[in-house]
Amino acid sequence: MIRRLGKGAAIVILLFVLYLLYLAYSIMSFSNVNELRKTDAAIVLGAAVWGDEPSPVLKERLNHAISLYDKGYTRLIIVTGGIGEGDGLSEAEASRRYALLHGVRDEDILLESESSITEQNLANAYAIAKQKQLETFTIVSDPLHMKRALAMASDLGMDAYSSPTQTTVYKSLRTKLPFLAREMFFYMGYEAKELFAKG
Repeated sequence: MIRRLGKGAAIVILLFVLYLLYLAYSIMSFSNVNELRKTDAAIVLGAAVWGDEPSPVLKERLNHAISLYDKGYTRLIIVTGGIGEGDGLSEAEASRRYALLHGVRDEDILLESESSITEQNLANAYAIAKQKQLETFTIVSDPLHMKRALAMASDLGMDAYSSPTQTTVYKSLRTKLPFLAREMFFYMGYEAKELFAKG
């Protein structure tokens, strides 16, 4: 009996390790997907604010969205993110100011300034977009964030496409590995939550 339990536990552990390897591979593979389509709006997922300016991570996301806007791939930019702990300015407002300084017209920027996590970024931005009768979206974030973000967008019913920033600050193995581990953890949590919600 004990031997059977030990064998069963070993199989479960092996299957879990294989799942983790598959998940890591799928997140890394999806990070290279850049769907350049003309859409109604680019949704920039929020990241930290440093003082009254976007953090380097958020700046690169914004730079990519602004590039898509300048090249005619999207006509509007939706900036997302609320006020973080200790901040005096929301991620969305800091993003709006940055976009204005880089040539985006004020009327082409929509703000979602209440969210604090990715799922809220997308859900709140989608609610704003529906009020404006926007139908297609380009999701902009860091490459390793894209698989989870697009899964959430799909579950929300959004017609969304992936376009990760090409100038992410997460370039070295030292910075990529913690980001990957974090994404794996949050992706598993999101899948578990969705599974329980459906079942």
